[in-house]
Amino acid sequence: MAAQQRLSQVTSHLRSSEVDLEKPRSRSSLLSKNPDDIVVTCALRTPFIKRGRAFKDTAAADLLTHTFKSLLTRSKLDPKLIEDIAVGNVLAAGAGATEYRAAALVAGIPETTALNALNRQCSSGLQACVNIANAIRAGMIDIGIGAGVESMSKQYGAGAITEFSDLLENHMEAANCKVPMGVLSEQMAKDRKISRADQDAFAASSYQKALAAQKQGLFDEEITPITVTYTDPKTEKEQTVTVTADDGVRPGITAESLSKIRPAFAENGSIHAGNASQVTDGAAAVLLMRRSTAQRLNQPIIGKFVASSVVGVPPLLMGIGPWKAIPVALEKAGISKDDVDIYEINEAFASQCVWCVNELGIPMEKVNPKGGAIAFGHPLGCTGARQVSTLLTELRRTGKKVGVSSMCVGTGMGMAAVWVAE
Repeated sequence: MAAQQRLSQVTSHLRSSEVDLEKPRSRSSLLSKNPDDIVVTCALRTPFIKRGRAFKDTAAADLLTHTFKSLLTRSKLDPKLIEDIAVGNVLAAGAGATEYRAAALVAGIPETTALNALNRQCSSGLQACVNIANAIRAGMIDIGIGAGVESMSKQYGAGAITEFSDLLENHMEAANCKVPMGVLSEQMAKDRKISRADQDAFAASSYQKALAAQKQGLFDEEITPITVTYTDPKTEKEQTVTVTADDGVRPGITAESLSKIRPAFAENGSIHAGNASQVTDGAAAVLLMRRSTAQRLNQPIIGKFVASSVVGVPPLLMGIGPWKAIPVALEKAGISKDDVDIYEINEAFASQCVWCVNELGIPMEKVNPKGGAIAFGHPLGCTGARQVSTLLTELRRTGKKVGVSSMCVGTGMGMAAVWVAE
């Protein structure tokens, strides 16, 4: 009898789930609040600092340790309640799994909390957040942290690229996975007829928006200041400084000033240092749990995770990733592109970002309202986690609700996620 009752309960549950799946979804239903929602209760990041500057002598694990400590301090969560951590990283050997586990322990997170490191190229930070969200949704854990970190000062360069075997080299599409991103982005700009003028105008706008946001203190909530010691490369003197802001943001950038910069990847090319993402160091972390858990623990809810997508594209067209990933994420969330208030699309290169935005038909005023990676940097494994804090902070400040984060991904992929601010 007990077995029959259990079977009846399961059957009823499955039928109700089928009915729920058949219900038409909309922006209004997306904004509804349910106990099983996967919510964000805290999201923050370090300042982003250009390669070779104040963070040049600080290990990625140390940046991460500081970020974990700040997350615990701000959230006031008992670290014993955290069950798993996922850290996105691109350049460290083994994605930094060993040192990042050690970083969690130094930060005061107990040995009972598990940790894994992962590498999905430029979407690693977002993938870390999504993995934790899905683990909570599946009932594997109740509370977790999705994070990302990168020290491009210490680990960026030729040594980060694995040598291909003859088997891979002799397969044309496989060999394309090794083509440098600047080279393939230059070719894409040429093939898709993205003018240098359009790229420079987009890049200048990113700088101008970031500068205005920084002056107004719009990054302050998401940034946790950090004190570091480094040897100044100009004076060769050791300095201890407290870093409070992104150092790549600078005044006086216009489309005209950018037009004077020499192309970096082709003699008559259109891509250069001023309209591509800055090479930077940084870390970010996002605390996730069920709504019911957050309410029980009196954790402030700043937003919720709704859906995500990951797609593949031709390796040589890596830059079109957001164009393919965003519609898939929107479909999974049951909304249209017009239902989204803000899009955080990583500015790997102005060329690919301009093309994706135009092809998707997204109003430019909805894209990166505080600027993006061109203005303040793209620490590869960190960006996806950074976008969560930037997006939710701006949605909440402006009284808006629905946001999308997305990026192109090296070797030919794209990723996107839908978030709702509260």
